[in-house]
Amino acid sequence: MKQEQIKERLALLRQELRREHLSAYIFPTSDSHQSEYTADHWKGREWISGFNGSAGTAVVTLTSAALWTDSRYFIAAAEQLEGTEFQLMKLKVEGTPTIAEWLGKELADAADKSVGIDGMTASTTTVEELIGDLRQQGGLTLQTNFDVLGRIWKDRPAIPSNMVELQPMELAGEDVKSKLQRIRKALREQHADGMLMAQLDDIAWTLNLRGSDVHCNPVFVSYLLIASQSAILYINKDKLTNEVCDYLKTNSVSIAPYEDVAKGLRDYFEYNILLDPDEVNYTLFKSVKREVVRAASPVPLMKAVKNQAEQDGFRRAMVRDGVAMVKFLKWLEENPKQTELSVSDKLVQLRSEQPLYRGLSFDTIAAYEQHGAIVHYEPTPESNISLETRGFLLLDSGAQYQDGTTDITRTIALGPLTDEQRKIYTLVLKGHIDLQMLHFPDGATGTQLDAVARRPLWQHGLNFLHGTGHGVGSYLNVHEGPHQIRMEWKPAKLRAGMTVTDEPGVYLEGRFGVRIENTLLVVPIEETEFGRFLGFETLTLCPIDVRPIIKELLTPEERQWLNDYHVMVYQRLKDHLDGDEKGWLKVATAPI
Repeated sequence: MKQEQIKERLALLRQELRREHLSAYIFPTSDSHQSEYTADHWKGREWISGFNGSAGTAVVTLTSAALWTDSRYFIAAAEQLEGTEFQLMKLKVEGTPTIAEWLGKELADAADKSVGIDGMTASTTTVEELIGDLRQQGGLTLQTNFDVLGRIWKDRPAIPSNMVELQPMELAGEDVKSKLQRIRKALREQHADGMLMAQLDDIAWTLNLRGSDVHCNPVFVSYLLIASQSAILYINKDKLTNEVCDYLKTNSVSIAPYEDVAKGLRDYFEYNILLDPDEVNYTLFKSVKREVVRAASPVPLMKAVKNQAEQDGFRRAMVRDGVAMVKFLKWLEENPKQTELSVSDKLVQLRSEQPLYRGLSFDTIAAYEQHGAIVHYEPTPESNISLETRGFLLLDSGAQYQDGTTDITRTIALGPLTDEQRKIYTLVLKGHIDLQMLHFPDGATGTQLDAVARRPLWQHGLNFLHGTGHGVGSYLNVHEGPHQIRMEWKPAKLRAGMTVTDEPGVYLEGRFGVRIENTLLVVPIEETEFGRFLGFETLTLCPIDVRPIIKELLTPEERQWLNDYHVMVYQRLKDHLDGDEKGWLKVATAPI
């Protein structure tokens, strides 16, 4: 059925391309705000290709189709694209052509040399790079003013219009006036009079508001136009209660219809405006009539450094999340006859019983044995398999609490393991621990730290292709920048107050996967004659399975870290558990 649907949709698309004299069309993953996760209205790439991963680009010509995605989705994409026209293009794998290179070959003999993309869903950087790259492929041109989905997607979901709510000051830790003052100061330092804010989590953070327009992300669809003395929130007003409207007015933020943002940019009256070409879509970027300051938005870095209220909120949320995880792990041990979906459902149930729970922070990855090798596997009724009393269950999950966002991975031994499984588990754990023990100079980047988590794996000819760590929002998006810990160069410096995950892994296709993840807080360690040094406070509170460990492979320091961590987990969680649960946790955190 799905394959037939894709075939029909491609036929409709090609009919419109011929009518517009286009030879190809590009479907990015992003929405009009360059979000990682998008509302259903903007899931055009998934609609046309059938691939539902969070990263990828689909490209369709009159005679062919291809989809580019990264290593997290190689296995899942191959399965989802099977039986369709789409050819899988593996990003960062030698021999994979770029989109422009592929189009250059596919359209070499085409009569029309124009390629389409919706300028409202592609960033300015993306479009400008494509224009240059396509020009080098036989003079191909890019047309950005044609939204083909508006014609062919007849039952397209509407832009969401869920209600917006206030984030209390005791949880936000800084009021809106202070945040706007800091943003304007940062803009003046870049000689800019104002800026357009398009990233939804940046807007939610700035205004201390939250929403539910995007699955698992407590954000609301809007734009925020900041000038030197004023600010305008472009939003569907039906989403705002009288309380929120009064609150915005009190903070000198006016309201205008969401669809009027382009008009607002054309009417912008200051001398210049900062636009982040990675954040603002191409159509809006080109609608500005004033001088544009092309620069990175200052907001992501501000948002990434958590204030004291946010840090304390994380700590409280991690206790509740740890309680849910301990209850789950005890239940699983006592009720082993489960499926991937049943363990996922049980974990949701246990988390939902915790105070301030607001939903999942991402769809749970409950992956047994061979499914664990699929980095972002999510069980479905079609893929769901039963757990057996052997091998590994890889469980990557998280929740949104009103005072913090959680993200944790545990690889759980369900019974006997192979020697290979035990060795790989231990090596992944070594990398996980080594990163958390690290002290580093203030201002080091995540790229400089990345090799520490990979060293135990590299020594044995193993590696993983995803990042080692990402920032985590304060009751916001589970993936937050600008800092990351990964092999590819990321210039954002690590600063005290940032959250970041630590999640090395190894994946053996068709066999099993191992990943262990904690969420960390960057904290000051000491001042020396060489400057300020930082380290990590581990926020996540949940026992790490010690049964698979080959103890001889751990150094004394690594073993001590694990024992100390387990002491902390027990002490922080024990008073929130009943007698049986406390007894189970005591055993699970016993020293090795």
